[in-house]
Amino acid sequence: MTLAALTNDQRDALQELTNIAMGQAGASLATLLDAFVDLSVPRIRVVEVVELPATLSDLVGKNNLVSAVRQSFQGYLRGEAIIIFGEPGTHALADLMGYEGELAESGQEELLLDVANVLSGACLGGMMEQIRNFTETHGPAELSFSMPSIMVRDVPAAQIIDPQKVQWTHSLLLEVNFTIKDRNFVAHLTMLMPEDGIEKIRGIVDEFIAAF
Repeated sequence: MTLAALTNDQRDALQELTNIAMGQAGASLATLLDAFVDLSVPRIRVVEVVELPATLSDLVGKNNLVSAVRQSFQGYLRGEAIIIFGEPGTHALADLMGYEGELAESGQEELLLDVANVLSGACLGGMMEQIRNFTETHGPAELSFSMPSIMVRDVPAAQIIDPQKVQWTHSLLLEVNFTIKDRNFVAHLTMLMPEDGIEKIRGIVDEFIAAF
């Protein structure tokens, strides 16, 4: 199974679903930070897990140091939401959220966790809200989430994921970046789903197409 096997209509539908959900995440971030947030066009691909380090490095910049927060989800869909914060933009969060002075490391990490939780929750919640509107689900179309946790701090993006610790062989990757230009802030919201979820995504986008 590869993403190339999807029809043009299926790819367009998946991008539209992702765009709507990511838009809700961007709106939530803008409200939290009281700032105008720009969103990129969603990027969608299937990659081999062994290629994830290089793929993430290409997405966020090979020479950039990043911090990353993970939050797993399971239920109707399953996978990992990984929010990657570019440096030095992470240090702007305290100022954006009204803190004065330099925050300790623990305080910086708490801000990253809070922002990541808002982004992943709004995006996945928005996606599930759409899915409930047009799919004939078998059982409740619900998700449960783990608590967000810090993966890495101030490392090259290629070090975020160790492929040897991932049980999947392929992953569906959905990515959008959020930027606040005047604050040099960028966050990449990346969703990874295992290969057995690709067929489910195909069914979802087919129902989305049929509904419209």
